[in-house]
Amino acid sequence: MTLSRALIDEAIAWRHQFHAWPELGFQEHKTAQQVAALLETFGFEVYSGLGGTGVVGTLRQGSGPVIGFRADMDALPVTEGTNLPYASQIPGQMHACGHDGHTAMLLAAARHLSQTRQFNGTLHLVFQPAEENLAGARRMIEDGLFRLFPMDAIFGLHNWPGLPQGQVALNSGAMMASLDTFEVTLTGKGCHAAMPDEGADPLVAAAELILALQTIPARRLSPLDSAVISVTQLSAGEAINVIPERAVLKGTVRCLQTPVRDRVEKLIGEFVTYLPQSFGVRGTMDYHRGYPVTVNHAPWAEQVCRAAKRALGESNVTFGINPSMASEDFAFMLQACPGAYFWLGTDGACPSPSLHSAHYDFNDAIIETGVTLWTTLAEQLMPVKA
Repeated sequence: MTLSRALIDEAIAWRHQFHAWPELGFQEHKTAQQVAALLETFGFEVYSGLGGTGVVGTLRQGSGPVIGFRADMDALPVTEGTNLPYASQIPGQMHACGHDGHTAMLLAAARHLSQTRQFNGTLHLVFQPAEENLAGARRMIEDGLFRLFPMDAIFGLHNWPGLPQGQVALNSGAMMASLDTFEVTLTGKGCHAAMPDEGADPLVAAAELILALQTIPARRLSPLDSAVISVTQLSAGEAINVIPERAVLKGTVRCLQTPVRDRVEKLIGEFVTYLPQSFGVRGTMDYHRGYPVTVNHAPWAEQVCRAAKRALGESNVTFGINPSMASEDFAFMLQACPGAYFWLGTDGACPSPSLHSAHYDFNDAIIETGVTLWTTLAEQLMPVKA
């Protein structure tokens, strides 16, 4: 497949525009307007406002399969530290995860496919808001995504530091972990720090609880199960000479199997209820279920593998990659519709800064690769009749 240099240059220009004007989840008004306007010029039917600021573009060419491709549009509340000429113009907001690149690649694929039309079917391009923590995918689904736009399958791509530039990686099962959060309140009895026997110290209970929670993956789960429990915040007390009445712990839980996720929630609840009692402290917990496990559907993952090998060569495709314990709300879409999620490597001569880093910048050199992947996958899944 040959893509014009003009198309790739235009995609890079779009990417830099998105990067300079990042918008947080459900605030992607300017981005969504530009996406919708471009899709219309390409000849797509455009539906705006789905899930708040989401956009769906539809291109029909024959009576074949109905396929969806998704790109996320939102930025992060990060202050950029790159000093690039197209660096963020909005204080405290930055495209630190590459969603600017995802959007630009899918737009370029849209333009190419609208011109060549070498497919037989219907293509829905889903430009999603609020992937970062706010579950924009779920919001789009609740707002009727798959009811208004029924699909045989949907696919999502994410750039991936740590993989060589232009390489594709995926597997036929879990790609990303679930994400749950918890807040534990430990209530004891405050007292003078010199007289701890007159109180019930929630900080000692908190310290023991933090350590005890780490035994859940190590001792209460099978070594074949995957779970990460991280206590990330501890707040208590106001004065240095006072044992406080209350301590609050907050943290996250990530798992790669839904049954393990269920068991971990139950075990944390047991620890919170019973362990503090030995210190005369009462424990309560607010547990919030967030993103589910991102699980590929095997037949569709194999289709991505086949398309990637065809587009990039077998040596640039890894099928069977280990999943990540990070999370992704494309998981909601894969719960509602068959499909697959895959990574596109970004590391060139120098390793890329990590995702969510203030020094991260999407690698423009993979834009052509991403456009090639999308167009190859579209043409493979919706082949022209002989």
